[in-house]
Amino acid sequence: MLRFFLVFIFGFHLVAAQEIYFEGVVYDSKTKETIPFVNLSFLNTLKGTSSDEEGHFFMDLPSSFLEKQLHISSLGYKDTIVAASQVFKAKQFNLVPESFELNEVVVSETLGNSDVLNPISSYSVKSGFSSSSTPWVLALYYPNIGQQKKYVDKVTIFFQDNAAFKGEASKFRVRVYDVDKVTKKPTKDLLRKSFVLETESGKDYVSLDLSALRIQMPRAGVYIGLEWLFVPSNWYKNTGKHNITNALLIEDRFAPTFGGVYNKNQNFKVMVYGMGEWTDFVVKSKNSTGNLIPAVSLKLSKK
Repeated sequence: MLRFFLVFIFGFHLVAAQEIYFEGVVYDSKTKETIPFVNLSFLNTLKGTSSDEEGHFFMDLPSSFLEKQLHISSLGYKDTIVAASQVFKAKQFNLVPESFELNEVVVSETLGNSDVLNPISSYSVKSGFSSSSTPWVLALYYPNIGQQKKYVDKVTIFFQDNAAFKGEASKFRVRVYDVDKVTKKPTKDLLRKSFVLETESGKDYVSLDLSALRIQMPRAGVYIGLEWLFVPSNWYKNTGKHNITNALLIEDRFAPTFGGVYNKNQNFKVMVYGMGEWTDFVVKSKNSTGNLIPAVSLKLSKK
């Protein structure tokens, strides 16, 4: 009887630890075309992935994850929460495009002088932000000082060197968000197009010119978001030692490593978006005189 009991318990653990291959394709519900770089996260866990250039996603998971809810998000589409078991069974999912009310386009013949918020130089990058387990959006808030009419002109993102990542380049997406006047959290996307950028070998920054879009700086300010993409070309393994036991730790991580700087200006608020919600992100300097913020400069042009 005891032998049977032990066999039963051992067999139960084998079943409980069984892994599944979770895969599928994300489609546009209207056009039926595949959607690249969609982020998928299992709620209340630190597990997620992204669809690749062909809209295909895949990952190995414990079978217990089929009992969880899956958060699916992509620029230009409605955030959706669905049962993971439903996606696993269908091997596909249709995202609904988000309808935008486009503002009237303002055309000006010339651009006047410009302001640069959070000016950065490569030597000022002291730390970095990387991602593991599940995709995140790291967003930095820029206040609208003076309430003058300004336009988002250029975004420059700096990176921290990462010897563990051996790939030639990594991809990430830039987001631009309006700001909720009450909560000061990011709200709707101001971009109507997905801007996926690629890091350049030997270059510690990339710039995105948004001047042609004529995005007017909202009265409450704007958030610039950096979105990790969990695609194979961004993957690498990171090794280290446990702080207490000194045991070797190996974890999956995803490039790029965004640069970080310590800034004393309290107006530069940082938030992260993951698993369907925005939360504050605060890391103090050793002397508590500054906060660690993404090394991202925003150039604004005046009319």
